[in-house]
This record gives sequence, C-alpha cells and structure tokens, in this order.
Amino acid sequence: MSRARIPGREKWKYKKWYRVTAPPLFGEVEIGSIPADEDWKIIGRTVEVTMYELTGDISQLHIRFKFQIIGVEGDRAITRFKLMELARDYLRSLTRRKSSKVAGIINLTTKDGYGIRVTTAAFTTYRCKTSQKKAIRKIMFEILSKAASEKTLDEFIKASLGEIQSQILQEAKKIYPIRKVEIAKIKLLTIPGPSGPMKAVVTPQRPV
Repeated sequence: MSRARIPGREKWKYKKWYRVTAPPLFGEVEIGSIPADEDWKIIGRTVEVTMYELTGDISQLHIRFKFQIIGVEGDRAITRFKLMELARDYLRSLTRRKSSKVAGIINLTTKDGYGIRVTTAAFTTYRCKTSQKKAIRKIMFEILSKAASEKTLDEFIKASLGEIQSQILQEAKKIYPIRKVEIAKIKLLTIPGPSGPMKAVVTPQRPV
C-alpha cells in the first residue's frame, strides 16, 4: 500500500519527532518538539516561548520570543530569532494616570547586516508636553541607532534586555522625569545575503 493511500490516523506511524532547539544566543536549549513525515515540512514553522522557559528566571515570564525553524540536523530542528515582544498585560501595568507614554518605532540594520524593527516605550512620572515627547523620542532613536551599528543581532538582542534601556533612561531623564524604559518589540525584517538583504520569512520547499 502506498503512503498516499494510508488513512489519516495511520499516517502518525510514519511521522518523526524533531527536537526544536533555541538559537546559539540562548544556549541551543530544547524548547519543544514537532512531528512530520519529511524534514522539509517543518522548515519555516515558528515556535513561541517565554524568556522564563529559556532561563528559568520567573521574573522574565513577560518576555516572549518567536523562533523560526531554518534547518534540520538529524532529529534536531535548528531555529533563528524572528521576534521578541513584551506581554501586553505587562505593558498595560506600566501605564499610570496623569503620566505619559512615549513610544517610538524605528527600522535599523545591525553590524552584521540584519534588518530589524524596534519598538521602544518610555513611561514618564508625570504628564509631559509634546515637545518633551519629541526630545525623548529623539534620544531613543539615537541610542538605538548607535547600538545597532556597533552590535551584531545577537549582541543587540542581549543588550535590549537591560543595557539599552538603562542608557535611554539615563539620557531621557535629563529632559523629563522617567519611571521606566522598555524595548517593547524587536522584529526581524531582513537577513544578510550574498546579493544583498533578503526577507527573513522562511517558506518550506518541497525537494525536487
């Protein structure tokens, strides 16, 4: 009997389980498993995990990552960073009455050629003026641009978990009192290629 004629329930007998591992930045720890009957069928799939699942630190439960499968080695699925974002509930908890939220979105290119879109939010102690918001946003973009030009993608992601926020906070509070600064989201847009940047989305390709 050919595989094409096998009933749906029977097909599970032919599926193989692949161990999904995080990128090297996170120690290639195992973050899940995916079944498939062909290697190429799992290429392009995404896996979502929290920082807590990667580090075991419960205080980082609000940080979420999406990794995309880009290759297979035996029963191991290799992934690449696709997205980092903070939980909406966490961001809402930072909002206070009679205060302001200063948000900024900027597209950047890292030192190693990756194109990313970064969303940053600063939360003031009191409500501030539009001119002050513009000044704070300018500081955000200057610090983010400098960090991206000096750091690889992995280094930038690592710095976005504390270092960059601290730099923005120190400079922005010279303009107006700031309670908190967060990198709310980092999205991978393009990857470096031999003929220039390419879209970061991976689609599965059936073998010829």
